[in-house]
Amino acid sequence: MSRYRTRSWRAFEPGTARVSLASAPCLKILGLDPGSRRTGYGVIERRGTEWTHVAHGCIAVTGAADSLPERLRVIFESLRELIVTHVPGEVAIERVFVNRNVDSALKLGQARGAALCAVPKGLPVFEYAPRAIKLALVGSGAAEKPQVAHMIRTLLGLQGRISPDASDALAVAICHAHSRRLHELAQQTAREAIAQAARPSCR
Repeated sequence: MSRYRTRSWRAFEPGTARVSLASAPCLKILGLDPGSRRTGYGVIERRGTEWTHVAHGCIAVTGAADSLPERLRVIFESLRELIVTHVPGEVAIERVFVNRNVDSALKLGQARGAALCAVPKGLPVFEYAPRAIKLALVGSGAAEKPQVAHMIRTLLGLQGRISPDASDALAVAICHAHSRRLHELAQQTAREAIAQAARPSCR
């Protein structure tokens, strides 16, 4: 096992997602990979311990006016329409990864803000770090995009090429489904332990 995989497992903190422990036998999850030029989205539906692909795509604003406010408006309005169409029960979004290019990081943060503003009040939003998403999909926080895309096609039974933005968005959605399942299992185990402790012992 590579040193990257070991380090990524130590860095994974599913508790930071603050996933609701309420049981959801059937739940649609909208995953978002925000960008100032291209915002990927992916929708999956979870039924018990399984999930199926619903939709994926990319909101491309390259052809829009070069003004950043105009691009943010397109992201906001497109996501509002997308949410109305698919009616997700929860939204999962990738956290901003700050690199050396401060200007790019600021634009990404603004695009992410526009995406979050499009989420209606009351619709839960969950955030995941890029490393945690890769870990949940591939088993390594240092996985490359082609590896993530391959796992997406395998897990969801998709054929053909998926754009990197849509693939990353589906990865966010599956990461959230994994995290939610882990929390539900932990809750179930805790309930069983409490019930076991409450039973009178036989002497």
